[in-house]
Amino acid sequence: MINKIKTLKELKKSGYISLDIKKEMIKNLSHNLKNGISTFEGIHGYEDSVIPDLERAILSGHNVNLLGLRGQAKTKLARQLTNLLDEWIPFVKGSEINDDPLNPISFFAKQLIQEKGDLTPIDWIHRENRFFEKLATPDVTVADLIGDIDPIKAASLKLPYSDPRVIHFGMIPRAHRCIFVLNELPDLQARIQVSLFSILQEKEIQIRGFKLRLPIDVQFLFTANPEDYTNRGSIVTPLKDRIGSQIMTHYPKTIEIAKTITHQESSISKNFDSSKIYVPELAKDIIEQIGFEARESVYVDSKSGVSARLSISAFENLISSAQRRMLINGESNTSIRMTDFNAVISAINGKIELVYEGEQEGANEISRLLIVESVKSFFNDFFPKIKKLKKETEKDPYQELMDWFVDKELFLDENLDNKSYEDTFKTIKELKAFVKKHAPNLDSKDENFMCEFLLWGLSAFKIVSVTRTSKGISFSDSFSDYINGL
Repeated sequence: MINKIKTLKELKKSGYISLDIKKEMIKNLSHNLKNGISTFEGIHGYEDSVIPDLERAILSGHNVNLLGLRGQAKTKLARQLTNLLDEWIPFVKGSEINDDPLNPISFFAKQLIQEKGDLTPIDWIHRENRFFEKLATPDVTVADLIGDIDPIKAASLKLPYSDPRVIHFGMIPRAHRCIFVLNELPDLQARIQVSLFSILQEKEIQIRGFKLRLPIDVQFLFTANPEDYTNRGSIVTPLKDRIGSQIMTHYPKTIEIAKTITHQESSISKNFDSSKIYVPELAKDIIEQIGFEARESVYVDSKSGVSARLSISAFENLISSAQRRMLINGESNTSIRMTDFNAVISAINGKIELVYEGEQEGANEISRLLIVESVKSFFNDFFPKIKKLKKETEKDPYQELMDWFVDKELFLDENLDNKSYEDTFKTIKELKAFVKKHAPNLDSKDENFMCEFLLWGLSAFKIVSVTRTSKGISFSDSFSDYINGL
């Protein structure tokens, strides 16, 4: 149709019906809901919370504010709203603000239609080009968002400043009949937020004191971080009152959802060859648990939040650590080891905001602590619970294993080749036997990883001592170390 319809006359003849953007989105969302079509692809964990709320807001014709901590897919959700737009819509050719040929609002479009009538040329805009996004920063001005008088245009056309033809439109008027997303709304200065009042409510704009009735048709979506309400700025109350729906976002509620998100968003997941680098499922679980532990940690600022990007970056570092070892040793394949989690620390450091106590401990130490706590959270799923023995007759299930460490030390080089790594655990028969006894259904490919996981768990519960160096990690008998003053 778009190739055939080039004039206003042809558009009228086609029977095209003009809809404002909110009605257009209601129409398309209603069609999707009736036919079981998913509007928001690749958004996981929001199926019973955020997405239903957002769909209700759209059906209500509301402008929306997505309120949530960083890394909660607010922008991803906003960008998928284009799925609710018609694929193509017509506009008056040459219009700066996508004027509807059947309902023009700008001086340019009205004058053109008056002069050419049914021969007015029209063009078509795709839905992907009907999405505007702006990050609210303190330096954003009213001219950026709304517009300003162009003195050069006024002088060249010999027109007064009150003439609408001398206006240079800002981003919002240019987003007429489009979705406009304003990210981090509280960062916008209060006086700039005020300029949005009349657009949201009365659809009027004022430029340099000249009131201009311009019924701009925009679907607004704002995003904000609750932290911003107290630290960097706030959303002024009258503006909040004019936003129809405020929807709270949240972090993944389960490990399985978090793993799905990480796999989807990680660039390395798409690039690395899984036949060359084997990743135990437990390793993926630990990666996700780090984020869960960080959100609960007393050392991490909970108001700032812990982005889902932590798990994504951590997983990418985990894979690249194994890849680096494989390249160094000239091997064609390898598997993830617990020592690879040392490479995850640098990914965690930049993703968490520490409170004062955390700063005192140091970022590296807190990152290590989060990994250790993650290991502890899964330890009892595989091995006996570590507890103080109440009676002398009670047998400690770990005693035989601990006896091996008396006057012995196990060092695991992070760049150890596959054969040496395999041989290391073959020499400790007690370790292999313990793993096979308590995890009998374990895949043979996971045995060495589980042996190392067992050692990390024992060190987390202070049963064995652990020493970390730039080359690797060493495990030894904690009691012997205490006696020797280490």
